Formats: sequence, C-alpha cells, structure tokens
Amino acid sequence: MVTEAHDGLFGRLQEQPADPLLALIGLFRDDPRTDKIDLGVGVYRDAQGRTPVPRAVKAAERRLLETQGSKSYLGPAGDTGFVARIGAVALGESLARDPRLVGLQSPGGTGALRLAAELVAAAKPGATVWLGTPTWPNHPPLMAAAGLQVETYRHYDPATGGVRFDELMSALGKAQASDVAVLHGCCHNPSGADLDEGQWREVAALLSTRGVLPIVDLAYQGLGDGLEPDARGARIVAEACPEMLLAYSCDKNFGVYRDRVGALFLLARDADTARRANSVLHALARANWSMPPDHGAAAVRLVLEDEALTADWKAELDEMCARIGAVRASLAAQSPKLAAVARQRGLFSLLPVSPEGVARLRAEHGIYMAPSGRANLAGLALGDVPRVAAAIAELG
Repeated sequence: MVTEAHDGLFGRLQEQPADPLLALIGLFRDDPRTDKIDLGVGVYRDAQGRTPVPRAVKAAERRLLETQGSKSYLGPAGDTGFVARIGAVALGESLARDPRLVGLQSPGGTGALRLAAELVAAAKPGATVWLGTPTWPNHPPLMAAAGLQVETYRHYDPATGGVRFDELMSALGKAQASDVAVLHGCCHNPSGADLDEGQWREVAALLSTRGVLPIVDLAYQGLGDGLEPDARGARIVAEACPEMLLAYSCDKNFGVYRDRVGALFLLARDADTARRANSVLHALARANWSMPPDHGAAAVRLVLEDEALTADWKAELDEMCARIGAVRASLAAQSPKLAAVARQRGLFSLLPVSPEGVARLRAEHGIYMAPSGRANLAGLALGDVPRVAAAIAELG
C-alpha cells in the first residue's frame, strides 16, 4: 500500500515556455488595429492577404469527393501513387524510377524529418547531426528527441545577408563517417540565404568524400527560383552521394497546410539495402502514426496525374513565386540596409532588427514578426512595403 503523499504521475512535470510564434499569432489576433501587418506566420499570402487553396487542388478535391469510393486504410506507406509522383517532382523522373530509391508518405515534412531521424537512430544510435544556425526551430529538438547528438555551425552571415560558406565547409570537414548533415534544399528557413549551384557541388563532394549522410529538407520547392531550379541542390546531392534522405513537404507549394502532406525518400547504395531499409521505415511509421492522413495526398496525386491540372498548378505556383520575388525586390530597393533581401530566396528573411526593435515595430506600427527578426515576406503586400521599410528605418 502506498503511504507517502505524492503529486501523481504528472505532478512533477515542468511547464514549458510557450512557442513564441504561436504566442505571436494570439497577439496579432487580439490587436484591434485595422492596418496591422502579419509577417510572423509562415504561410504564403496573395496580394489580398489570403492564403488560397490552389485552383488545381480545389479541382482535384471536387473530383475526389465525386469518385472516391472508400476511405479504407492504405497502409503505413500511404498513397504510393502520390509518393511516386512527388518523388519525380523533387528528384526527376529518372531517379524516381531507380530501384535504389524508396519512399513513403508522412504527416507533413515534420513527420518525414522525424522518420528520417528515427531511421538514423536505428542504424546508428546516438549519431551526430550537423545543423547550420539559425535553422527552423523544430530541427534541433526533433533530432534530439530521436536520440541523436546535435552539433551546430553558423550558416548565416548577418553582415552580408549570405551564407558563411567557409564556416559551413570547415564544420562539415570535421564530420565523421556516418555522421549526418541536415541541409535546406532551397529557400532557407529562417534566413533566405541559399547555397548557389557551385556551393552545392562542393558540399555534396565533401559529404561524399567523408561518408556523411545528407538529409535534405525540401519544404518550399517552387517558391524560390521556380520548380526545377529549386530542385537543383537536392539533385546535385543525389548524384554525388551514395546515400541520402530527402524530407519533402507539400504544405507551401500545394497550399495544403492543415492536411499535413509530406513524404520521406531514401536513396541507398544498392537496391537490396534500399529494400531492407524500407522495411525498417515501414515498421517505424507503423509505430509512430500507423497510417498517414490521406485526403491531401490524394488531391496532390490527382493534380500530378492530370496534365491540365499539373499545368494549372505550375502556372499558379509561378505566380506565387513571382509575387514573393516582387516583394523582395521592392523592399530591398527601399534602403541599402535591406539590399540583401533581394539576393535571398523564399518566404523568409532575417531582417536587421533587434528583439527590442521587433517589440517597437509591434507596439508602434502594428507590424508583427518573430523576435529574431525572421519575417515572412510572403505575408507582405506590395503597397505596405514603403510603410514597413520606413518603420524599420525609424529604429536607426
């Protein structure tokens, strides 16, 4: 019989700090000002401030509603037609058919990354993962939660708005065989500072030489320089390295944020290794989420199976990409202090604003962004660019 008083199983748990971005959503929502600007939440917005569902996706959803005869389980691999199609979008038709490549659907890009981390942990418990900083806030805790050891290096140079390439190469040059390097495939989150093609080739060659496993996080394909150019980094790595993992998200480029549509791909040294690793991936997926959600992936598959819908999706994606580019160019033209924004790519940039400055922008101008200065430029209307630039200039 238990005689000592205690707080129960959960009584000793410590309250965790609120996610700053989630807190920012609440602050923005409760702000009564009609001219407030949200640069915090990482979603694409059009010129009217909406986060639309692409036309082709809506058409595919209507077709799905009319023709889907069952919602029975698909299995841990999810929609295999979706996986095959999105693999070709990311890695090209030829590699997508290579027997050394296997893949399965995941709940968003986050699910793909977690599955990748668990596969690494199954192959080498406690493996070291190299992360450039700053990075997506979920990268370090996600890798640590899978039991991996995280080492960091500086990726971003605030002075130039570009990549600290020498530091990146120096850090990865210290990595040991069977270590892991996480690389942003394009549109670096949160800085927007991407590797160029020559740098990708140098990084890929170094990883191959040292036997370091790349995990490419490709979450924004089509929103930097376009669908094919944004795949270049991942494809260079796939050509150079005998093994790689690719975590893919359709949230941004298909506008299916809440449907959690992602996939994980493994490129192995040979088909037999791919087959065995695939069985481990299936077992890990079964233990984590059993079956991934189907609706969004099925809609994406229908888009990619239909030439007309694919063409319409690509056209709308090009429009989204062009709008982000126009906002970047306009903001960069406002001040030399913001010039680097035009050289960066994707939704995000780290604006030259201190945490104190961010607080002032919020209080005095109703301009919301993360305390780090990370701004979602896809949330900025072209007409608001001069106002935002002027507010930043006021900070000195």
